[in-house]
Amino acid sequence: MSFFSYQTLKKLLFKLDPETAHTLAGLGLKAVSYCPPLQKYLTKHYFVEDPVLEQSFFCRTFKNPVGLGAGFDKNGQYIIAMPALGFGFTEIGTVTPKPQPGNVKPRLFRLIEDNSIQNAMGFNNKGSHYMLQQLKRLYFFDYPVGINIGKNKITPENEALNDYETLFKAFKNYGDYIVINISSPNTPGLRDLQNEHFIKAIFALAKRITDQPVFLKIAPDMEIQDAIDLCHTAVNAGAAGIIATNTTIDYSLTDSPRKKDFGGISGALLTEKSYRLFKAIGKALYGKTILISVGGIDSAEEAYRRIKAGASLVQVYSMLVYKGPTLIKEINEGIIVLLKKDGYTHISEAIGADWK
Repeated sequence: MSFFSYQTLKKLLFKLDPETAHTLAGLGLKAVSYCPPLQKYLTKHYFVEDPVLEQSFFCRTFKNPVGLGAGFDKNGQYIIAMPALGFGFTEIGTVTPKPQPGNVKPRLFRLIEDNSIQNAMGFNNKGSHYMLQQLKRLYFFDYPVGINIGKNKITPENEALNDYETLFKAFKNYGDYIVINISSPNTPGLRDLQNEHFIKAIFALAKRITDQPVFLKIAPDMEIQDAIDLCHTAVNAGAAGIIATNTTIDYSLTDSPRKKDFGGISGALLTEKSYRLFKAIGKALYGKTILISVGGIDSAEEAYRRIKAGASLVQVYSMLVYKGPTLIKEINEGIIVLLKKDGYTHISEAIGADWK
């Protein structure tokens, strides 16, 4: 095994506190973005670009369907480096109107035996003004970017719309799509906003402020029919699409949670739970809106399973920690193989194949 292999590096990183390791990874990505020759070399090595995978949504070209899920790049600091990891798009945030420190540390844990992560970060971020400054620097950077938005922890539930209004106004000229995050388990009362009244109100608000595509991200812990009904409500209210799913608070999935009733679980433990809910949503909404699947995707086969269930795009985050930067390239190349094996000439033919 080469010293520079990710498995070797992982052994070193896993000796560090997870947040410290995350910070070091971020510094590495910043270094890549400040070194164009390295950026070019890594992008050439990891970025899979093939007409079979290329799609266009809301006047943007997605050269491959695998994106970085929200939560890693909370402040929009690593956008330029994302193609160097092979991602076809990225989603930054969750960003709140005002800066906030998030929950008390420790709040991020590796469930190593489960290839999973337990996090209770609590929307720690530098706020919307800082994020705007990051986005304003991307003058000639032609790459799809989504912005995931949430309310501040101190904002009461009955004033949540005010926070989202602030964020819609702040980012209406930036990013390629907006994601309404009311499904994180780490902000008290946030998931209570997953109701018909709030969904109708927030999408009506969005339509008054911005022409951007606005997505709803949902939790995996909802009853299936409730989730389907909520997604129908969102689409009828003007949602451009649905992202499923966020992290889970189903601690029964592991025999060794670091803390019970503290944070959400992502990674391999979430795979089947996320897939079951996404499949049900895909069956109900395929062809009616854009669907993005996220949650425990760790291989081309899993990504392809989500695509056939209706996903136009997929997102990866936690499994990157365990499998390393080659994962995105492996997923994209594997999808091409699976498409050809099934006789498809383009990814669009496989999207929703379970329901055609």
